[in-house]
Amino acid sequence: MTGWTDLKAELDRWAGDGQRAGLWWRDDDATAPGPRLQRLTALSEASGVPLALAVIPARAENALGGMVAGVPGLKMLVHGLRHQNNAPAEEKKAEFGAHRPVSEMLGDAAIGYENLLGRFADLTLPVFVPPWNRIDEQLVTRLPLARLTGLSRYGQRRAKPPGAGPLENNCHLDLIDWRGGRGFIGRDAALDLLINHLRARRTGSAARDEATGVLSHHGVMDEETWDFLAELFACGKESDGAHWLTIDEVFRVPE
Repeated sequence: MTGWTDLKAELDRWAGDGQRAGLWWRDDDATAPGPRLQRLTALSEASGVPLALAVIPARAENALGGMVAGVPGLKMLVHGLRHQNNAPAEEKKAEFGAHRPVSEMLGDAAIGYENLLGRFADLTLPVFVPPWNRIDEQLVTRLPLARLTGLSRYGQRRAKPPGAGPLENNCHLDLIDWRGGRGFIGRDAALDLLINHLRARRTGSAARDEATGVLSHHGVMDEETWDFLAELFACGKESDGAHWLTIDEVFRVPE
């Protein structure tokens, strides 16, 4: 079994090396104000952990901006365009997979960014979050043509030549058990994923400069998931080996 003492031990190893492990928090599928989103932003404010809110442009209500504008450190990321599955029935869901012309998908990505930027200019970052975390690799390298300089999906990022494509910072812990009832994956499984990526960064088997990302989905989270997040944030704040990054820091947005 994996527990909080195991996470603390890994963070202590970072501190023992004179380092602090950067972590960050992304929440997907935001569209409108509501009690769940209010609870999410309240958790961000209470914990002091900045929130990257992946917003679906074509479904986002204008009222969303007014609700989150005062949350310290909150930034919006571009979560596709419509969050619409364009994959054939026999394949995994994807809005921006290799099922459409790259030029068409690039246009949709640009529309999504301009949509959010036009309505929530002070909150929106040029960071693309493909729905279902799937994106055609040909599109990845072209995202800067749509003024999207950042990318976030799921899993350890792939090696690429310096300066090629957008700056990528992914999530490495998804709290939802999508195949097993859409509840919490469980404390042990969650901590295993988190610790494994932290250890990989510390030992050099993963890029040290890719912050460890935690992924939540406020629209479907159960009480166990909310409780885990709160405890995780408290644990990170108490450790000298951890640092919750601002979203600008994650994607190196200049002041």
